Amino acid sequence: MKPGNVLILPGWQNSGPGHWQSRWEAAHSYTRVEQHDWMRPLRGDWSARLEDVLLSCDEPAVLVAHSLGCMLTAAWASHSKNTRRVKAALLIAPPDVERDDVRQMLPGWAPVPMQKLPFPAVVFCSSDDPFCAPERARQFAAAWGAEFIDAGPRGHLNADSGLGDWPEAHARLQQLQNLNPAVTAP
Repeated sequence: MKPGNVLILPGWQNSGPGHWQSRWEAAHSYTRVEQHDWMRPLRGDWSARLEDVLLSCDEPAVLVAHSLGCMLTAAWASHSKNTRRVKAALLIAPPDVERDDVRQMLPGWAPVPMQKLPFPAVVFCSSDDPFCAPERARQFAAAWGAEFIDAGPRGHLNADSGLGDWPEAHARLQQLQNLNPAVTAP
């Protein structure tokens, strides 16, 4: 798999230079899906942008989503006719966009799509994520048909979590990249 077909999907406000997503992008030449407005994310606009980038890929991509990028992945997959363009997804720290405080920060992202994803996925969640209780993240993973991994008490699994290059999660990404294409066919 070409490194450029690993798509980085940051969440609200993008991922800064110390974030593991940015570090992976720099170290491995992965492709960041740039959104038109990181501060006021619109679900439809973000989904359309992801669709455009996926249609330009020359082979199925692996999505590497953080926070709102996880909700983007689930929302896009629930309506796109091009889900075969995704080989697998690594979903890190999904926020509970149905929770009142998160809904106020991110209007228009509820409800959470709870359909099974048509590609393999892994969800990492912290046991003390301020934007999603671990029980709720487990519900998302179960609904999406994803493997669930408890990353322990590490906050929102972002730059503030001190993860650096986060080799544990990168190893899971490499496993997803190496999946047999027949396994990922919807």
